[in-house]
Amino acid sequence: MGGICARFAEDHRPGLNFALLVVTYAAYLLVGAGIFSAVELPYEVQLRHQLEASRRDFLANNTCVSDDSLRQLLARALEANNYGVSVLGKSSRRNWDFISSLFFTSTVLTTTGYGHTVPLSDEGKAFCIIYSVVGIPLTLFFLSAVVQRIMVVVTRRPLAHFPRRWAVSKAKFAAAHAAALFVVVTLVVLIIPACIFFTVEQDWNFLESLYFCFISLTTIGLGDYVPGETQSTEDDRHRDFYKLVITLYLLMGLVCNLVLMETCVELPQMKRLRQRFYRDDLRELDSETANIIEREHTADASDHVIPSVSEHTDTVRDGGRPAVPYMLAPSLNGKLN
Repeated sequence: MGGICARFAEDHRPGLNFALLVVTYAAYLLVGAGIFSAVELPYEVQLRHQLEASRRDFLANNTCVSDDSLRQLLARALEANNYGVSVLGKSSRRNWDFISSLFFTSTVLTTTGYGHTVPLSDEGKAFCIIYSVVGIPLTLFFLSAVVQRIMVVVTRRPLAHFPRRWAVSKAKFAAAHAAALFVVVTLVVLIIPACIFFTVEQDWNFLESLYFCFISLTTIGLGDYVPGETQSTEDDRHRDFYKLVITLYLLMGLVCNLVLMETCVELPQMKRLRQRFYRDDLRELDSETANIIEREHTADASDHVIPSVSEHTDTVRDGGRPAVPYMLAPSLNGKLN
């Protein structure tokens, strides 16, 4: 019985690993929901009690205002606030001037979507649908093209050059390179901008500034913190320039994050890990051929590298002699003979 179970597990290992991954992810969601509920629910209950107490105090101190009138006013104010129109602050601020609209389009097309400003008219809502249907795929294509060009300089060339020059394993160098890139990206797009927002935004502490940067660059975009909305009136003359800089920062930061994620995805360790969750069609190949393919992709640290078939063919086509003659695997050579 034990042998049958062991054989079944071996034959269906990718499927079992994938099922375990699904269960693990579901458990992670449930644990996260439980923690958020335990942490945030007491604050929500406390805030509700405070608001109810404030409402009762206001009605007690202003007997000329009825409860129904106050509820209607609050409902109207909250509805307007959901559309980005607040009864607080200066009424001269506009959410739909050109720079603010540019900031809105960038958050829509990158799927960040803060939700602090939304189309008010039916025409605007209809145009937003059409604009996004075309713009989001275009943005993804644009970001993909930019990231791939940067990847050549930042990741692929160093991985092709330095492991051989320094005689180190490509897998180890790739891991160290990804770790160094993670530190640089974290510093450039999270820590330093958070310090700047902490200085500029008067109502934000450093944690809130860091929280905004992370939520924005991961395209979560909760919208509870939006820069440029809490500045004092004397800084309003710089608000357009501030919004424009933030728009450029969000686009550049998103590109940096995508480069980092693409670098991590291409790690040999990640490729081997992903192969645990699906059946590889290359298993049908000759074992010696599979070993050659594996050596070509993992690129060991030795200066003596077996050229691939394509490299050998290109060299001969150009009229030269290959530096290392291409040799068939012993098992394949025997089969051909």
